[in-house]
Parts: sequence; C-alpha cells; structure tokens
Amino acid sequence: MEDSLTNKVSGINSLIRLVETLRGENGCPWDKKQTSRTIAVYLLEEIYELIDAIDSGSHDEICEELGDVLFHILFIARIFEEMGHFDINNVAIVNREKMIRRHPHVFGNGHADNADEVKQSWHRVKMKEKNHAAKKSVLDSVPTKLPALMRAYRISERAAGTGFDWNDISGVMQKVEEEWSELKFELAKINQTKEDQNKVALEFGDILFTLVNVARFIHIHPETALSVSIKKFEKRFKHMENLISVKGKNFESISQNEMNILWEEAKKLERC
Repeated sequence: MEDSLTNKVSGINSLIRLVETLRGENGCPWDKKQTSRTIAVYLLEEIYELIDAIDSGSHDEICEELGDVLFHILFIARIFEEMGHFDINNVAIVNREKMIRRHPHVFGNGHADNADEVKQSWHRVKMKEKNHAAKKSVLDSVPTKLPALMRAYRISERAAGTGFDWNDISGVMQKVEEEWSELKFELAKINQTKEDQNKVALEFGDILFTLVNVARFIHIHPETALSVSIKKFEKRFKHMENLISVKGKNFESISQNEMNILWEEAKKLERC
C-alpha cells in the first residue's frame, strides 16, 4: 500500500517537474509564452476529448486523456505559482477542505439517505460559502461559459431547488405542447423579416429549454442523451454512405426516395 502511494506521488511530482522545465529558462518557447487564458482553451478541448474517451469505453484512451487534462491543470497552476499567487499544493488543500465541508453527512454530523438529499445539502453548504454568499441570485452560481444545453439544465435545477417547478412531469409535457403550438404559429406567418426570424428563434429556444426540464424530471442529462442520439445518427449515416459507395454511386446521383430506402437499410445493418 505504501509503495503504491509512493509511486502515485512520484508520478505526479515528475509531471510537475516536467511542467516547470517546459516553463523554465531553457524550456520550450511556446510553453513559456502561454497564459492561463490561452491554456484554458486547450484544457476545454482536452476535457471534451476525455468525455469522448469515456464514451468509447477504452481504458487506454481514458488513461491518456486524463493525463492530458491533468497536465493542463498543472500547467495553469504553475503559471499562477510563477506570479506568486498559489501552487498546485494550495489547490489540493483548498479543494480537500471544500469537499469535506460539502460532505457533512460523511465528515460531520449531517444526514443524507439518498442522492437527492446529498444534492440539496451540497447546495445549502455551497450557498453559505464566501464566494457564493454575496451573489444576488441562486442562478448566479451557474457558469456563464457552460454550453447552452448544460447551462439550461443547471439553471432549471437551481430554479427547481427554490420550489419554482411543476408538480409532476405531466405539467412539463403540457408546457412542451404549448411551446410547440407557439412555434408552429410563428412558423405559419413567417415572411423572412428579421423580426419574424427572431420570434421563431425565441420559440424554438423555449421548446429546447422545456425539453431540458423534461429530461430533468426523468433524471436524464440532456447533453448525454443528445450525444448518444448524434452518435447513432452518425453511425447510420456512415452505413448509408458505404451502401451508396458499394453501389458505385454518390449522393448527387440518387433520389430522395432512394436515400430513404438506403437509410432504412442502414438502420437494419445497425441492428445486426
């Protein structure tokens, strides 16, 4: 056990030293000119690559992408250490203290019987913390840079946490029908003016936001659900491309009806 822990610490320390070397006097010119803002962009890309790896289920890919994320986190911490603000050890200590504070049912006298109670407790503790207590709205804790679908989910969660919510899913589904009717109404009278386009865009957005609430009610994350559907479409479309290629044709040479037939064939191949 002790040897295993030593190896883990040694591995992380060696990566920290590598980052210091890259940023050092005789390091890499590109690495030395980076700032926290420029590296943040690469960190975001690496996080999405990690998500892809997790979805693939490949342990080797997950391990590699986790390493890339860790590298960028250590890189950003090094930048702030050079400026005299904090180092990666401070980051770990602050986070450990926060995790202990936010798990009173594990490390204190709190009580939680299920995941929902844990989430409620987490949010109560979070709102009492210094950097959140000064915020005027419960929605202010949701990062503005989140992708819109993820942010919609978090915003709806925060609002529901105050009691501003439907009683059950039937109420949400009724709202979906209302929003769908409103979109169809705007589409029926659209005449390509900018004002009409804006109205249609607003109604379309309302449908998406309401569907996010449907997902919340049935405990499905919309980002994950959409990702699965996109991958399913990609797989079927590539099957269809292959079928067209085997026939010695291309998309420009086949009719819409032929496309529909090939799409159904691709769906059958997917089930095989």
